[in-house]
Amino acid sequence: MVGATGVVFGDIATSPLYAFRESFIGVHKLPIDAFHVLGVLSLLVWTLLIVVTLKYVFVTMRADNRGEGGSFALLALIERRLPGARILPWVSGAALLATALFYGDAMITPAISILSAVEGLELVDARMTAGVLPVTLVIVVLLFVVQRRGTEALALWFGPVMLLWLLTIAALGITNVVRAPAVLGALSPWPALRFLAADPTRAFLTLGTVVLAVTGAEALYADMGHFGRRPIASAWLWLALPALLLCYMGQSALVLAEPAAIENPFYRMAPSALLVPLIVLSSVATVIASQSIISGAFSVTQQAIRLGYLPRVTIVQTSASTLGQVYAPAVNALLFITVVGLVIGFGSSAALAAAFGLAVTATMVLTTLLVGVMIFHIWAWNPLWAVPLYGLLLTCDVALFAASSTKFAAGGWLPVLVAAFLAFVFATWRKGRRLVAAQIDQIDLPLDSFLASVTKVTRVRGTAVYLSRAAVGLPPALLHNLKHNKVLHERVLLATIETALTPIVSPAERITIDEAHGGAARVRIRYGFMQTPDVPAALALLPEPPSAGDTTYFLSRQTIVPSAHPGMMQWRESLFSVMVRNSETPMSAFHLPINRVVELGSQIEI
Repeated sequence: MVGATGVVFGDIATSPLYAFRESFIGVHKLPIDAFHVLGVLSLLVWTLLIVVTLKYVFVTMRADNRGEGGSFALLALIERRLPGARILPWVSGAALLATALFYGDAMITPAISILSAVEGLELVDARMTAGVLPVTLVIVVLLFVVQRRGTEALALWFGPVMLLWLLTIAALGITNVVRAPAVLGALSPWPALRFLAADPTRAFLTLGTVVLAVTGAEALYADMGHFGRRPIASAWLWLALPALLLCYMGQSALVLAEPAAIENPFYRMAPSALLVPLIVLSSVATVIASQSIISGAFSVTQQAIRLGYLPRVTIVQTSASTLGQVYAPAVNALLFITVVGLVIGFGSSAALAAAFGLAVTATMVLTTLLVGVMIFHIWAWNPLWAVPLYGLLLTCDVALFAASSTKFAAGGWLPVLVAAFLAFVFATWRKGRRLVAAQIDQIDLPLDSFLASVTKVTRVRGTAVYLSRAAVGLPPALLHNLKHNKVLHERVLLATIETALTPIVSPAERITIDEAHGGAARVRIRYGFMQTPDVPAALALLPEPPSAGDTTYFLSRQTIVPSAHPGMMQWRESLFSVMVRNSETPMSAFHLPINRVVELGSQIEI
């Protein structure tokens, strides 16, 4: 539970820094009176109860792919349980778009979280206002510089620090609730319903800022594989949820007593003597929140590569004991550039808040649609209660998304633009790979026929491992090697790397071999989509493992030539060609020994 508190709840636990405030002084301002304060508080309370507790904790987290969660894990689970179903293209599209939106969230979270914490310096001394941006940028630089070291050492502190943070905000909430105990009435849905009935337009627009309270809710599901469903659910129900409710009630009580405190109600809850320690604790908590989502971006990138939706990029395993702790240098660099740009471009957490909600709510709607497939097609729950339950969840998500859409022009366009571009990249890479595979399949020969035709070819000592795209036909490198060098090795292994629709494949299921005559064999190496392939280590599991000193790895390197043939539009084929040229080589991706690799190239027209 403590570990889950540190990693899973970083984002949602730091939302009180800005969520309540933005409901009153954001894009759509509200008057500060008992009616609107209690109405907003009730909306916050019931959004946390319905969207996070009911939807994610009690429903969505049941949809685990052998312990793993997240959009890709859910996609893999549905594909495995409903192979060939007509809805699979729609399911795949929803999962890809949800993943693309996650990257938009990963850009904005560090910027808004760290900015909102550092802005507390303005309350210490008004002259410190000019230092908010420099201090924020220094923290951002340090945050991204340490990523290459991995999070294993830092993670030891995440849990205790976030535990202290949640206890602190709960204590601040309690000390202020006593000033206006009437805020406890917001635990009932009636203040929210009265707000919706009496002022529907303002109430609807307010939902666009209320959603800031549930940013990070997706992490409960996405990080399920690291801790399991039970610790995450327990930590939410017994620690995070009560602390957040008390904190929001404390802020409501404060502004009812002192309306001017709405400028920064979170920090105003604290006594002046504790303001500086609270700013320090807030800054550390927001760094943890940022670290969690950055690590999530690395993990999602690895999954996308393994499932064939992104070109290979360098992925570094940073922990010898925890599989999910990886580092992607290219992703880290891109996130750093965008976060710095957002901090400088928007300048304040209030300005960034307008851009924050749309990506989050769109992801929630897509997740609910995918969970609907589980409820009605796989779990087959009783429609008498499943339909009303699902209707409630979908209605809440759609309402939050619609309200967030009203902030599109104020900054919501940014994560949508990023998500649209990334979804297009996913689709382009996936389709381009299929076009290349179709061209290679046209020149494939059956292995038995090939071996029968080369009985007089000179055989040389050693083992040749040819990486093959598919478990049928011949890899182009084998044909090119025979054509140019006129020899075959004594032992020929055609190795195919397969990514399973499960997060992890055990070593016992890692490798299978199908022997053929003539010293050749097909080897199938299976990894889960959360694992990093290591071909030499996998071949060492064979009954007769090849000697490292006598093994040569042959790779096929294709140069993509865009053409006017029907496939993709030519400019899109050119984009795919650029992605191929800049992707990581199989030598690095599959941990092949540099001095034992031979690459043979060819041109493929698509």
